[in-house]
Amino acid sequence: MKLAILSRAPRAYSTQRLRAAAEQRGHEVKVLNTLRFAIDLSGDEPDLQFRGRRLSDYDAVLPRIGSSITYFGTAVVRQFEQMDVYTPNTANGISNARDKLRATQILSRHSIGMPATTFVRNRADVRPAIERVGGAPVVIKLLEGTQGIGVILAPEVKVAEAIIETLHSTNQNVLIQRFVSESKGRDIRALVVGDRVVAAMRRRAEGDEFRSNVHRGGSVERVELSPEYEQTAVRSAQIMGLKVAGVDMLEGADGPLVMEVNSSPGLQGIETATQLDVAGAIVDYIGNQVAFPEIDVRQRLSVSTGYGVAELLVRNNGDFVGKTIGESSLSERDITVLTLHRGTQVVPNPRNRVALEAGDRLLCFGKLEEMRSMVPERRRRRAKVRKLPAEPLPAATEG
Repeated sequence: MKLAILSRAPRAYSTQRLRAAAEQRGHEVKVLNTLRFAIDLSGDEPDLQFRGRRLSDYDAVLPRIGSSITYFGTAVVRQFEQMDVYTPNTANGISNARDKLRATQILSRHSIGMPATTFVRNRADVRPAIERVGGAPVVIKLLEGTQGIGVILAPEVKVAEAIIETLHSTNQNVLIQRFVSESKGRDIRALVVGDRVVAAMRRRAEGDEFRSNVHRGGSVERVELSPEYEQTAVRSAQIMGLKVAGVDMLEGADGPLVMEVNSSPGLQGIETATQLDVAGAIVDYIGNQVAFPEIDVRQRLSVSTGYGVAELLVRNNGDFVGKTIGESSLSERDITVLTLHRGTQVVPNPRNRVALEAGDRLLCFGKLEEMRSMVPERRRRRAKVRKLPAEPLPAATEG
């Protein structure tokens, strides 16, 4: 396999470990500065220039895109995708993960546990937003902060309002998030590769510091994850569209709470804590995918005229409840069920004998008109009615 590692830091621990792991396995590997690429759209086929020359052929590319070059870096990754070069982390996945608001919006759609979060811009909306997440203390986060930078703990409402007002005055967008006190200055980093967690560590903050990042002086230790935590980490990475990711979770009272999904996780802390060859696991996964790559069904299957991918919801009062997939008439209507989602459970390629339950979500491929006819008219959200205190009747007057 010929592998390109996109990195502006060839001497960084993670870059060196990935390069060494690839060379130990007999692969040809190059570390390429992301900013030295030029995207060539002048020819009949998509192409890339590197240092002014046409880029040679590669089997796979592993992006290590820093937050300061997200736009250009993802454009380069997208061009590799157009050239059919395999990448474990797509441009779309990197963009999703880099924007904390976008990531939170995407994960919230899939029943992933997260700290209560809100996003506002108007000064008058700040105090109600703080109340919605449970009141002070609250955590204030810049949307594109990394390594704990841009994460502030505000102990009081007035302090939070002042911080947010100051950040808004400098055109910074921030999230307001509930402070999970039971986590006690610690979190879990799970390193996901493909569909499994290959290593996990617990990070602890030092002293009065509430941020547990290694770059903030936090200590690390190896941890064995429960199935609930492992499943949450894998699902979060997959939902974001990442095959290599660091998933940060708080240990909430009711289970894991996802804080962030990192598309370029550092390897030094987790390899030191676990003594595992994480870099080797990443390289092995990429090598297997080059031999038999996965495809994005949304791009490949929707090109047939009249056919596409859609999600169908099994409703309480619908015709499918209690029936098996085989009895549901979906196949007769030229619709194939690709995946069944039931709560947090995901069943790929479900058999025809699987019985359907209310609330199941079916990811299907088939005739768009048939699937469209099976979706009921959208119901409008009901407005919340607030009961106002009764006003006193006006006093009677003589006349």
